[in-house]
Amino acid sequence: MPELNEIRSRFAGDRFATEAAGAAIREAEPGRAVCVMPIRPVHLNANSAPMGGAVFTLADFAFAVAANGFSDRITVTQQVSVSFLSAARGSTLIAEARCLKAGRTTCLYAVEVTDDLGAKVAYLTVNGYTVGAAPGAGKNPV
Repeated sequence: MPELNEIRSRFAGDRFATEAAGAAIREAEPGRAVCVMPIRPVHLNANSAPMGGAVFTLADFAFAVAANGFSDRITVTQQVSVSFLSAARGSTLIAEARCLKAGRTTCLYAVEVTDDLGAKVAYLTVNGYTVGAAPGAGKNPV
């Protein structure tokens, strides 16, 4: 099973989330991930709150890590339902993705986004679709 630093190295290739948005992986295990993103001025909308796109980027990144970090398959986001609950008031967003159901070709994840002060910022359900084996995976992906 990959170590956390190996997972971080692999997902450094998700340059929009990691470089542009500043997302980082705090925890990762099969079917679960916690990712964080410091709230920077570039994330704010005209009302000085993190814009929905910034919140979504972090949530989608957490899903990607949870669904792909320990798998020989590539799973992509197929459909998302997002409910924005409140504006973040802290300095960091935290997204926790958890697998609710994993099948052969589809999966369902819940992603909760909070801030470092405990405010519930957003709740997402993510349907994922498995598109194939990851590069370098064995002949019989799990």
